[in-house]
Amino acid sequence: MSEGAGSVGDMNSTDIKWNDEARAKVLTDADNVLREAVLDLNGSMQGSSSDEIYAALNDRLKDRFIDYEPGPDVRKYADAIASGEIDA
Repeated sequence: MSEGAGSVGDMNSTDIKWNDEARAKVLTDADNVLREAVLDLNGSMQGSSSDEIYAALNDRLKDRFIDYEPGPDVRKYADAIASGEIDA
């Protein structure tokens, strides 16, 4: 490995990761994407079933994240939209 500006010497592969500031920004950005999708569907899918909303949320989120897999949070927000629990 060449020695260059900012060289830190020997580095283990587990040392390769985002710094705390970047990690926090990634999470904040992900929260904002989720919030935007939930609030948008909350306004446009009132009266729809939880399953329809769940599918729409997944459709909006799948291309916004690398390796996206729907989890229990998506179902929780779909259920909340369907039952009118989210304040706009």
